[in-house]
Amino acid sequence: MPEFPTITHVALTVSDLNRSVPWYERLFDAKPVLDEDTGPFRHVVWLVGGQTLVGLHQFPDPADTLPFNERHVGLDHLAFACRDRADLDQWKVYLDELGIANGGVVNAPYGSGLSFRDLDNIALEFFAPPS
Repeated sequence: MPEFPTITHVALTVSDLNRSVPWYERLFDAKPVLDEDTGPFRHVVWLVGGQTLVGLHQFPDPADTLPFNERHVGLDHLAFACRDRADLDQWKVYLDELGIANGGVVNAPYGSGLSFRDLDNIALEFFAPPS
């Protein structure tokens, strides 16, 4: 079997790109690398960490208008890798400066995380391995 590849991109479905794009621009401190209407959906994409694409999709015919709930089958959360606990502390300060509510840095035997949610309640996290 070949070596299993890393994740190249993730796409999150949001309810309103006009509302979500500015929020993610502030979070990523970057403009998108792509903003395209493909017909079935419009998507806006950022390059983060130099190698991963994070995209937002908006469909003209959403299945429902309920906020994200990780208890539904599918995505639970999206985590961004940090080098260490000190990085998490810096991200905590940054999220606070942006006014983004978060759960603070939480330590566990398997690593430390800083959880927060986007405007559609999608669960996001910064995660660092144990020191």
